[in-house]
Order: sequence, then structure tokens, then C-alpha cells
Amino acid sequence: MAMITLLDGGMGQELLARTGDEPTPLWATQVMLDHPNVVRQIHADYFAAGATIATTNTYAIHHDRLQGFGKDHLFETLHRRALSQAIEARSAHGSGRIAGSMGPLVASYRDDVSLPVAEAAPKFAEIARILGPEVDLILIETQATLTQCEGALEGAQAAGKPVWLSITVDDHDGRKLRSGDAISDLKPLIYKYKPQAILANCSVPEAMDSALDELKSLGLPFGAYANGFTHISGNFLKDAPTVRELTHRHDLTPEKYADFAMAWVDQGATIVGGCCEVGPAHIRQLADRLVAAGHRII
Repeated sequence: MAMITLLDGGMGQELLARTGDEPTPLWATQVMLDHPNVVRQIHADYFAAGATIATTNTYAIHHDRLQGFGKDHLFETLHRRALSQAIEARSAHGSGRIAGSMGPLVASYRDDVSLPVAEAAPKFAEIARILGPEVDLILIETQATLTQCEGALEGAQAAGKPVWLSITVDDHDGRKLRSGDAISDLKPLIYKYKPQAILANCSVPEAMDSALDELKSLGLPFGAYANGFTHISGNFLKDAPTVRELTHRHDLTPEKYADFAMAWVDQGATIVGGCCEVGPAHIRQLADRLVAAGHRII
């Protein structure tokens, strides 16, 4: 029996699916402006499914995303609105932790837009100071390069809360970040910034076993939460894309996703959940499988 932290699943794609809104480059941020209460309901549904952590809908709330749409004045308001939705859902559920999400600056999955650490760290620190007082931990998500990891890790210290680092790995070789950097090269950053857990996220589930073999060697609690995309298309790697450029895979049923995640637990992962296109039904199936296998969800 193992003690397993069960993360929630994806937020942005779930928001679009529930509202029927057309995707925009602002993605989940735009939906939160238009339908804030749907965010709270999704958090509630993940808690009801068995998740013990709610990840705030703050992944893409960055000045560089908002400025191009004349919404930068809403930067702090959006963070606080997202926090309130998660806090209200947890209060209604009666238990659980809140992870303050910080996604990559500029764009996801790209190694050609990484900002220097000295420029990125203050941007992350600004977010960390907003999230810190209200969350149980900071979850740095979908970092695609070593430089991105360091900028986020340095900035996250401003929260004064435990920090978990999650990287996105090559869909064909999970031993590497999407930049081609080796996961093993994270060791100096782990030593310097001392995150409390190391994860891989938003890559195909088939890549996670190799990633976990590498993460395990870093000496921290580790885990994974994969996406349900077929791949990351070239069109999505252009400036200001929408999720219309990403293709949902139809074979990733809750049962199949749970098969992947249970294999990660067999590898020693103690933190599992889902990312884009992985919804409450997947998390419920995974929770049921974990309990049936004798694990304790914490």
C-alpha cells in the first residue's frame, strides 16, 4: 500500500467543453471572465471524483498573454477570482489542498521563447506573492526547458510555500524535456531551489514511464499527469495559437488512462492526476482503482 496524492484533471479544455465557447488565445482565462462559476463547479466535480488537490485556474494569467488583448489591468483580479473559485469549492467539499498554478511565460511547449532567468524570475515572483497566502503549495507546470524551470523556481520562492516543479517531456522520448534538455540535468536546480516534488505533465501518457524512470533518480517524491492530445502540432507552436490546433484523442477512456496511471504508481510515483483532456470521469476511475489496489489517497 502506498500513500498517493491524487491531483485533479485538466481545467482549460473542460471549461471549453462545458461552455461551448469558441477557443481564443486567452484560453481558460477568457472563459473565466465570461463564466467564472463554471470554474468552481469543475473544481467541485474533481473533488467529488476523488481528487485531493484543486489546481487554480491561473496557468496562463501572465502579463505577456493579457497585454495583447487589452486586459492586463485585470492581472491581479483574475488571479484572485481563480483563487476564490478553488477556495469556495474546497470549503463546500470540506477537505483538500489548493495548488497555485504557474504556467510558462509567453507560450507553452516552446523552447524558443524562454526568457533569461533574471527576467523571468520577477514575473513569477509577482504571481507567487499573490497566490502564496491563499494556497497550500505552488505548482509550476509545463516547463519545457531548464532555463524556464530555473526562472520559475527562483520566482516561486516569493510565495513562502512548498513548491512542486512539473516539466513537459518529449512525446517520443520521455527522458528529455521538449527542449531536448535531459531530465537528469535538473539535478543542480533541485539542489539549489529544493522543490518538494518533481513531476511530468502535459505530454502523452505513453512517454511518462521513461520520464518517471529519470525523475525517480532525482531523489524527490515524483509523479505524472498526462494529457489527452494526439500530439502537439506545429501550428500550435506558432504565436498566439488556440487549442483548435490540438487534436483530442478518442482512445483515452477513463479505464485506459487509469491503466497508465496505475503503472506509474507501480514505478513508485506517489502523485498522479490528469492534464488537458483528462476530466472528472478519468479521475473518478483512477480513484476507484487506487482504492481497490489498497492504496490510500491523501
